[in-house]
Amino acid sequence: MKFERKDLSFYPEDVLEYQLNRYERTANDFKSAFSYEAHAVFSAPGRSEICGNHTDHNLGKAVGASVNLDIIAFAAKRDDGKICIKANGFDDINVDISDLEMRDDEKNSSTALVRGVCRKFADMGYKIGGFDAFTANDVLKGSGLSSSAAFEIMVAFILNSFYNDEKIDAKTMAIASQYAENVYFGKGSGLLDQLSCAYGGIISIDFKHPTAPVVERLPFDFTATGYSMVITDTRCDHADLTGDYDAIKGEMQAVSRFFGKEHLRDVNYADFFSALSELKAKLPERAIIRAFHYFDENKNVEKLADALKHNAFDEFLNIVSRSGDSSYRYLQNIYSDKNPTSQGMSLAICLSEHLLCGKGASRVHGGGFGGTMQAYVPNDMVMDYVEKMESVFGDGCCYLLKIRNVGPLKVY
Repeated sequence: MKFERKDLSFYPEDVLEYQLNRYERTANDFKSAFSYEAHAVFSAPGRSEICGNHTDHNLGKAVGASVNLDIIAFAAKRDDGKICIKANGFDDINVDISDLEMRDDEKNSSTALVRGVCRKFADMGYKIGGFDAFTANDVLKGSGLSSSAAFEIMVAFILNSFYNDEKIDAKTMAIASQYAENVYFGKGSGLLDQLSCAYGGIISIDFKHPTAPVVERLPFDFTATGYSMVITDTRCDHADLTGDYDAIKGEMQAVSRFFGKEHLRDVNYADFFSALSELKAKLPERAIIRAFHYFDENKNVEKLADALKHNAFDEFLNIVSRSGDSSYRYLQNIYSDKNPTSQGMSLAICLSEHLLCGKGASRVHGGGFGGTMQAYVPNDMVMDYVEKMESVFGDGCCYLLKIRNVGPLKVY
């Protein structure tokens, strides 16, 4: 299996040589692992949350985009109903599709994600089957770029391609993937990550009806703005902070339940504002402040989507800054209570704002509590910006991302 530059044209031109070498290595890895050559090759992108920080799990609104960092899989069908996925540096994943019951000993594992996607597809009436795969993942784990969602969508798309003639749509693959993460893996995430990976490009999402979210594509050419999206990995690992994430969802829902509702989306802001004294008497203050973030962030999403539709990039930057400020002060997902003196994200935002001097925007990216910061940097400042950030957080901590306009695809 030999690849040429034209086969990988969905990647930016400046990384094609790297990708050609990466694909060749992974092809060889598959052959070494399974003693035969792969029959197909797949790619699924990571995602960047543009706006809507921690709103999806309370049926709010968000804007997300797929990015050029991806997971690739060299794969082949097998007819014994067994799935085997291998990757360098990771334990093998083995799932027999004749046994899709949830297992407590698989919680927080990639095996749980595979079993969960298979379970949901089967329950929805889609075909499932076995396959071998060797993967190479460039989506940073714990980075806010949704490595888990990219992996889930990859598994869903392989099953879609091998057994369903690619007839399962992006929304359905995302819903099956979220089910796997929520129920089998045990992380109470919303649907933003999976939808952004599954659709490709920039999308706005309204989660009011969680089983049927409204998705709108937002065609916008970031390359024409004169800015680059720079993701800085603060190298504060947030892979074991499920409790912090779940607390955000739980505290928001504690406010909604005060009003007899399950989600904040069903609570009227005016009623919330009028009941602040009663809320304070019954709930921790942080829950109330996080609810303020939810209401403000939904408005930010609406305004940001409108700015992109009208090519108003300066307004876009202003809204990104407001969103980041709300996450910092109201949502409070910049560092964990478990280790309050470890504030890599706080330092990254502080340094970024001093470097940009009001010419761009910075915000916490993704789940928070460490992980990555997102910044929009004028192109003529990028080299100096990256140099300074990497002098503080380490060589290779900065990633210049581009929006990928396609979701998961079969490369070969």
